[in-house]
Amino acid sequence: MNGPPDDVDLSRVWISVAAQVWRRQPGWLERTAGRLLRSPGLARALLTTPSLLLPWLLTSIVVLAAGAAATTGSGQPVVALLAPAMAAAAIAYSYGPGMDPAWELSCSMAVSDRMVLLVRALAVFAVNAVLGLAASVASVVSVSGPGGGAAAAVTFGWLIPMTAVCAFALAVATVARSASAGAAAGVGAWLITVLCGQVASGHFSAAVSDTVLFLPYLAIGAGCAAVAVYATRIPRGTL
Repeated sequence: MNGPPDDVDLSRVWISVAAQVWRRQPGWLERTAGRLLRSPGLARALLTTPSLLLPWLLTSIVVLAAGAAATTGSGQPVVALLAPAMAAAAIAYSYGPGMDPAWELSCSMAVSDRMVLLVRALAVFAVNAVLGLAASVASVVSVSGPGGGAAAAVTFGWLIPMTAVCAFALAVATVARSASAGAAAGVGAWLITVLCGQVASGHFSAAVSDTVLFLPYLAIGAGCAAVAVYATRIPRGTL
């Protein structure tokens, strides 16, 4: 394969690309994040997270609002079943080549890949937890009738399975080097869990309401988090 022409300086071209991506002046949110994280570069990487951009957030809000409406109409905890799957997809798409416009540049920062991934994953999890809780509380407040108790009982219980599913999706994404594989694995695993709970107990909310499952969820979450941390031990720039 022939190299670049003699009159083309690829180093200067790359510097120009980097300048175009990073040249914008930071807003108040980015400045605040930079002070909290003690790293302007890490703050810029955080605010360019694909699953924290406005289109993704608006889509999440619309889906959770539809789930809240369905909960109100049926009395079933639809939000509690939707939130873990949405969070798993979002956390899988928080970092990686092919879908993150700033991935190559973030690999060249002094901050490690692991730190960028950790900060982004925690931020994505927190945002999705807040959105899910808001939709869950809103749906429970508006629910009336015999199904209201079932919905109220899992207002917060889905946070534990959500943690496990998100850790699993992140582990698959980092090991497979594919955000799509992580999202598919996380959503698929959660769907199987919900269906198995329905078969075993006769109701779909068993996956988020059965406290016997909480300890296995935590164990799976811890194990998958360890896998994700281990997978990011590879040299920067090869994820």
